[in-house]
Amino acid sequence: MNPLDRRRFLGTAAVGAAAFSQLSARAAETAAAPGRTVKLGLIGCGWYGMVIVKAAFKAGGAEVVALCDVDSDNLAKSAAEVEKLQGKKPATYKLYEEMLTAPGLEAVIIGTPPHWHALQLIAAVNRGLDVYCEKPLAYDIREGRAMVDAVARSGRIVQVGFQRRQSAAFKAVKAFIAEGNLGRVVQAEAQINFTAGLQDPTPTNPPAALDWNLWCGPGPATPYSLQVGHRNWRLEQTSGQGHLYDWGIHLIDATRVILGETAPKTIVATGGIYQLKGRITTPDTLAVHFEFARCPVTWRHRLWGSEEFTPETNNGIFFYGEKGTVFASDQRWIFTPKGKPAERKVYEEKNDMQTLHVAEFLDCVRTRKPASCTVADAHLSTSTVKLAMIAYESGARVTWDAAAEQVVGNPEAAKRVKREYRAPWKHPFAGA
Repeated sequence: MNPLDRRRFLGTAAVGAAAFSQLSARAAETAAAPGRTVKLGLIGCGWYGMVIVKAAFKAGGAEVVALCDVDSDNLAKSAAEVEKLQGKKPATYKLYEEMLTAPGLEAVIIGTPPHWHALQLIAAVNRGLDVYCEKPLAYDIREGRAMVDAVARSGRIVQVGFQRRQSAAFKAVKAFIAEGNLGRVVQAEAQINFTAGLQDPTPTNPPAALDWNLWCGPGPATPYSLQVGHRNWRLEQTSGQGHLYDWGIHLIDATRVILGETAPKTIVATGGIYQLKGRITTPDTLAVHFEFARCPVTWRHRLWGSEEFTPETNNGIFFYGEKGTVFASDQRWIFTPKGKPAERKVYEEKNDMQTLHVAEFLDCVRTRKPASCTVADAHLSTSTVKLAMIAYESGARVTWDAAAEQVVGNPEAAKRVKREYRAPWKHPFAGA
């Protein structure tokens, strides 16, 4: 790789003090006016990146001035769609490092797969930009720590895409439990069962428009297939890390928030690829037991053969208390008093979580107040599901020292808190 390409690929170098000071001053000058238009850039123009952009337009007071993607077809399609939605064409870039220098840019949406989040977020806040970063926060725990530290140094606004923090149903359940209506919570169980839609896993040449080497980036250079490419990477171990890590993390985050928990003390996981062997690289069946301080939390998923049996509870959280049971999902929650199933009460609590979450971010950019889903808190939820995958992959109980962020007494599991980067990219965490 020639020196110019190497320079363009590397995204972790901090800007100089003078440049950072100028950028911070510019942000301060433009932050004060409530309701003003926030100028956004998007890194990762696939499916969900554009979902967030559309939520920003729906929230109001947003203009997309720049787009970045390593797939030129994705980039062109998204640019045309944004131009249609806002009446103005955004600038387009292949390299996010170049997009971060776009004139007028104030804040960045990161919609790439999680193995890219750390480098992109750190580069953005180092340039004095605010960030809305999709979940999971990071691929590994050490990346997450580096991100938390970088944001703390920068003083930038960061909102992480746990939009279920805005769920009226989950907020109502949190208040219901806090008021003592469930008594002591003895156990919580979360699950999302569904039939996975899969593509052909046969290795093939990537589309001509896609720079697959750059897409893989700091992760391993895996062979391209439709199953590990756009939208399907979520069940690939080297990028999305599977169903719990990608989708289940929403319910683990919601459970933590509702119970007021931080990090688990021990984690046990069991499962495997029983039905989809040879098609995906993460478990199609998984059960995890987390020991939190308040009560144990269990996670279960199946990616085949079960969603039709109990569709009303396929996606949600059970809270088992001394006075009854609550089942909570995105837009609905149910309380069943102990011994009185006939008195079950159903509450519909519908709202537009994604738009509310992005609207809050835009308001925080304008007012400089902290976002509700900070990078530090998102790090706790991301670390929790990462520890579950570490327990599964190492085949052993994981004991977690949350204060030190270290696995205790399990050298094999301890190795997995940080993944080595592929050259020329460098991991943003300096230690082991």
